[in-house]
Amino acid sequence: AFTVFESVFKEFGLPRAIRTDNGVPFASPNALFNLSKLSVWWLRLGIDIERIQPGCPQQNGRHERMHLTLKKEATKPAGANFLQQQARFDDFIDEFNSERPHQALGMDCPAERYTPSTRPYTGLPELDYPFHD
Repeated sequence: AFTVFESVFKEFGLPRAIRTDNGVPFASPNALFNLSKLSVWWLRLGIDIERIQPGCPQQNGRHERMHLTLKKEATKPAGANFLQQQARFDDFIDEFNSERPHQALGMDCPAERYTPSTRPYTGLPELDYPFHD
């Protein structure tokens, strides 16, 4: 997951916040404050974590709606093989972001409203704990 986020952050900059559910890899039930390695990394980068309440997917309605539309339009019927299925996903992403108007955006497409972050990703220095392994 880190390499994917790192690529996205390098291309688009750091977001102010990331909203997640409480599942892996976003949360770790046995860790301090339920923080996973990924969420600690985001915090160190200065990204706020907005966690929805367990069992309340409606708190992440935009994301849930996108998954419903994705499933309906890009998986039924499924592609005959991995490459065909990936092409269907790619076509969906392009249409969803660049062609399809969204009611929540006043019938604009997301691409018309998107602006990259002004916060560049520069990585993090290694943590140095001189008396620990």
